Amino acid sequence: MPCGDGAHTLNWTAGVLRLPSHPDADAELVLAALGGEKAGCVRVAEAWERHTQDLTVLEIGPRGPADQIMVSWDNVPPDGEPGDIPHAGRGWVGMYGAATALGPMRIPARPGYGPQRRLPQAIAARLEQSRQRKTDLLRLLALGPAFSFRLAGHVAAANAERPTATNRPALRAALTARLAPIAEDWIGVYPDQVAGVLHDGKGWGSTELTGKGASTQLRFALPPGWLASVWACGLGLAARHLVVAVVRPGWPDAQVLALPAPGAEPVLLDVHGDVAGPGDCVSWAI
Repeated sequence: MPCGDGAHTLNWTAGVLRLPSHPDADAELVLAALGGEKAGCVRVAEAWERHTQDLTVLEIGPRGPADQIMVSWDNVPPDGEPGDIPHAGRGWVGMYGAATALGPMRIPARPGYGPQRRLPQAIAARLEQSRQRKTDLLRLLALGPAFSFRLAGHVAAANAERPTATNRPALRAALTARLAPIAEDWIGVYPDQVAGVLHDGKGWGSTELTGKGASTQLRFALPPGWLASVWACGLGLAARHLVVAVVRPGWPDAQVLALPAPGAEPVLLDVHGDVAGPGDCVSWAI
């Protein structure tokens, strides 16, 4: 990524975003607080930390390797400027489009709204918060699909540990959206024929294929943790088997629980991973 007058490399290893070119990022933050310039890599790392639990990441991030993120560093505005996320028509920017993902910002126009002496500060704070959020998301998307998958895994894991009435709808939508293209490759159903719910309790969940032809529907129930432990690891489909749980995690060898067909009993598979293709996509073979 661009940083200062050059280009630096970032990497993600064992769940941690690392800045090899900035071994003492904390010291750089202290200097920046005293009036120095904050490095671009450090700004990205800060944005990453701010959004590791943000469900918006699941709305605007990729559903699978076929989704292309049409955001580059040219779209990231200089500090202090708002910037815009490209429209969905130019590439993948989210399940619901940029407007829904980032949300409209309604600023009260009536002079008498709220305490008069506090109104300017409140508006300024909301404007700055909105600007920072958009710039953060643009920076994170500009890192490319490999980082987007890993960040989505962080978000899914954080929210799956604490499912609430607030985050369950977003987790269900994210689960369905990411299983749909996998199901298309698995058994040939169209994405709009896939309907899912979150599985609670013990076990991996369930799948059921109903109807025929245009009325075919794949119904499934999977735990919210599936997004982090299976999907984000590129394990959704292994040799025509739908992976529903990871029994023994590891790289490049792991053991998974997978379905040969909807409604079938899951089987244990030993799989071997390989990294190939755009975005450091992972493929797994039995």
